[in-house]
Amino acid sequence: MKRFIIGITGGSGSGKTSFIRQLKSKFDEADICVISQDDYYRPIYEQEADQQGIHNFDLPKSIDKKAFIQDVKKLLEGETVTREEYTFNNLEAIPNMLIFHPAPIIIVEGIFVLHFKKVRKLLDLKVYLHAKENLKVIRRIRRDQVERNYPIDDVLYRYQHHVLPTYEKYIQPYQDEADIIINNNHHFERGLEVMSGFIKNYLLQWHQEEEQVNKIASNGKGNHD
Repeated sequence: MKRFIIGITGGSGSGKTSFIRQLKSKFDEADICVISQDDYYRPIYEQEADQQGIHNFDLPKSIDKKAFIQDVKKLLEGETVTREEYTFNNLEAIPNMLIFHPAPIIIVEGIFVLHFKKVRKLLDLKVYLHAKENLKVIRRIRRDQVERNYPIDDVLYRYQHHVLPTYEKYIQPYQDEADIIINNNHHFERGLEVMSGFIKNYLLQWHQEEEQVNKIASNGKGNHD
């Protein structure tokens, strides 16, 4: 069986990270690999600035698309990938070296996963997380202040002038192309159950086939002995 690749996208604050964290926790480490677009941001000096001189990290060109696509393809081919963690320009954070091991299930996550045509073509399943705009704003404020150490005025400015326009132009138009839309206005438990069940079935088939291949190989070795 081929490795199964799932693309998960949605607007900023829709709950992608929490959803994937809970989904991954239901399976063995070796069964699921999660690779995030967030670790492929270009350095700040390469980012485009708006008319106010504020760097806009919410444009497709802010991502090193070539490296992102190359690493996804490497995982599909069974190669291990290493990448330095992106710390969102938080000077207090010390980046880790991330190691992505190929797995039967590969989850590709990010706001431009469906917009990047070469990534979209690789996906076996496309998942879109949806949430009301006011909820996404609240979640974004909470995340950027606590995790990324951004001032509140900066968070609100970026949401109005960068995040929202990007959502309307590069994310929302692909909602109709999703195979599964998960509503996360209040919770995503039902969507989590559906995805977990699907992945469990796929992994069952994967491991059964793997066991049969190993058995055939073992019998063949025994015959030669």
